[in-house]
Amino acid sequence: MTSPFLSFSHLSFAWPDATPVFTDVSGSLSRGITAIVGSNGAGKSTLLRILTGELAASGGSVASSGTVRYVPQDVALKADARVDEVLGIARVRSALAAIQLGSVDGAHYDAVGDDWAVDERAAGTLASMGLPRMSLDREVGELSGGEATSLALAAALLANPDVLILDEPTNNLDASSRRRVIATLESRRGATLVVSHDRALLERVDAIGELQFGSLRWFGGAIEQYEAALAAQRETAEQTLRTAKASAGRQHRELRAHVEGAGARQRKGAKDASGMPAIVAGTLKRKAQVSDARVTAVHEDRLAQAQDRLATARDALDVPKEIRIDLPDTAVPPRRDVLLLRRCELRNGVVSSVVVQGPERIALVGNNGSGKTTLIETLVGVLVPVSGEVEVRVPVGYLPQRIDLLDDSLTVVDNVRARAQGAGPHHIREQLARFLFRGRAADALAGTLSGGERFRASLACVLLARPAPQLLLLDEPTNNLDFASRHQLIEALAGYEGALLVVSHDDDFLAQLSISRWIDASGNEVSGASR
Repeated sequence: MTSPFLSFSHLSFAWPDATPVFTDVSGSLSRGITAIVGSNGAGKSTLLRILTGELAASGGSVASSGTVRYVPQDVALKADARVDEVLGIARVRSALAAIQLGSVDGAHYDAVGDDWAVDERAAGTLASMGLPRMSLDREVGELSGGEATSLALAAALLANPDVLILDEPTNNLDASSRRRVIATLESRRGATLVVSHDRALLERVDAIGELQFGSLRWFGGAIEQYEAALAAQRETAEQTLRTAKASAGRQHRELRAHVEGAGARQRKGAKDASGMPAIVAGTLKRKAQVSDARVTAVHEDRLAQAQDRLATARDALDVPKEIRIDLPDTAVPPRRDVLLLRRCELRNGVVSSVVVQGPERIALVGNNGSGKTTLIETLVGVLVPVSGEVEVRVPVGYLPQRIDLLDDSLTVVDNVRARAQGAGPHHIREQLARFLFRGRAADALAGTLSGGERFRASLACVLLARPAPQLLLLDEPTNNLDFASRHQLIEALAGYEGALLVVSHDDDFLAQLSISRWIDASGNEVSGASR
């Protein structure tokens, strides 16, 4: 039997407007977990859609053996669908129920086949995804975002495909569910391809492909080996840059010395020719000028070559740009009440009591379905509480899970201006430059931005709003962020001086935010062992 595999050769893809995404990318999958990483907008999800046949490549080929199953990044499940329908076992369960009621219809027996323990098999798969008590008759609309993600993964795993392709499979999952997913993927007998920025998952992969600048490079091993290889490449690039800088400086000094020397030689030649016949003096002067021009051209050519090498070395180093902002208007005095929830019953039945004071940094934690997003949406008025009191005493900034704040028909500047009434255009541009939107980049339409650019523009809209947000609510902000954007978010939050309430299952991210308290959706303090 041929081992499960998927291979692709010399793939290229461009959008209908001829904008290229990637060219000549190749790879192959065998048993185990293979990951693809890269910056937002590099084309990772597009590549997965080509491998699964959802998109047609502009060039190249894809070959696979056995069955292929794909779970996209944003799982779109019908709200009125039952769990067993999503799992693809509703027909088998219906036939089994008919047989148990006495049916002797052959169609029912054909539908069941050998799958007499379908409920037990489904329950086992759901449990492996962190859904041990999930009813097969429950509707999708009753599930949280994390539970819906786990259900979609369970459906793919229950099908037992030879090749499983997953786009950010651990997004929205709590720590326990994430561990279960990773363990389940490790135990699979088939080939698994994931796009992910989850370090816990990337520590368990067998190979990593980096999709960047339209090309795909492969690295053997997990993220530690990948980062070590990148560090070695960076060290080489930095040495090349130092050498190129030194060479360019040397060529510039030699050219300047030659030009200055030429002037001295001309003055000396004029003095020596003072007693010569005019025709002889003119001939000598022209020969000297031709010689100087030839030598000058050589030095200029050497300088140009050195400057080209310097530019190439700088491009190869690709130093990541950093966000550096000061937001003094977001400051909140210590012990000032910012947020009060008094016996507030949320729409999901959770009763919450929370007090936030001063510039506290609070992590809102809990398992999927525990009410974290419901609490956040209640605070910003998206949901109305059943009872109790919600009192927010300062301006609020909110960055939701789905970062959809931008009007694609407006420029970056105009998107920010719409939320910063009264701010002058010069001030907005000055602030946007700190978010890495300089010059014409600030005039780009939001609809043309890459994923990383959209994130930075959305973050700017929230943090530069007027009045300045003194309470910032972040719901799973690192979902779908590449490593660079995640780092830029941490940098931006370093300049934020107000109160922060963040929902996140990213322990490494939370560790860098100087969290002062950990609470659950009820407002109860959570100890380290319970997170």
